Amino acid sequence: MTSEKVLIIEDLCVKASNKQVLKGVNLEIRPSEVHAVMGPNGSGKSTLAHALMGRPGYEVTSGSITLDGVDLLSLKTWERSQAGMFIAMQQPIEVPGVKVSDVITEAAVISGLDPEKSLSLLHAEAKNLEIEDEFIERELNVDLSGGEKKRNETLQLLVSNSSYAILDEIDSGLDLDSLALVARRIQQATEDSQLGVLAITHFSRLLEILEPDKVHVLVDGQIVETGSVDLASQLEEDGYQKFLK
Repeated sequence: MTSEKVLIIEDLCVKASNKQVLKGVNLEIRPSEVHAVMGPNGSGKSTLAHALMGRPGYEVTSGSITLDGVDLLSLKTWERSQAGMFIAMQQPIEVPGVKVSDVITEAAVISGLDPEKSLSLLHAEAKNLEIEDEFIERELNVDLSGGEKKRNETLQLLVSNSSYAILDEIDSGLDLDSLALVARRIQQATEDSQLGVLAITHFSRLLEILEPDKVHVLVDGQIVETGSVDLASQLEEDGYQKFLK
């Protein structure tokens, strides 16, 4: 990764289910930066995540998303992944018949990486996340608890060689110990690998470990305030009432 790989979101407007959800979002995230997005339910946080990755059903009506000068809106989801984007989903899907190790091996081949090195890294990162080796050979997310699925998502992120991670409520379903483990490892990746992070969350506890450079408040499809991590604590204490029309 290089310092030139800046993720720029300009005046992004997105429709979902024939409803205008995002109404002009502007964000600029640089390598190693952590940006947190908080807001009430229905404000457009997950829509932002889905639009960034090109999920079907989310129509970008205006605006742009670029990574390292590349127009992401012109790319399919898998091409955005190849360009350096990764999403840890709010509700990770189960993939019967496909093992975690299979996913990592195939991703390495497609990306031109050494599959054996990727598998070695997979086992090392699994150990860091206190994931037993047996889980690596199990079907992806099948019969796992919510917290185990979130650690699985984090594991794939750390092995993916991505430039930017979108964390869509990665803290939901994690107990306090698992949350601390996941957040610490992602924070370390921002320092060691210059990983840029967009963290969507409802709770400041994630941000006590995953240290945000900026906290953005998203209300009714627009960013209405940006501040430091203190803003997250203020929101948890006072709520969003002062931002609501």
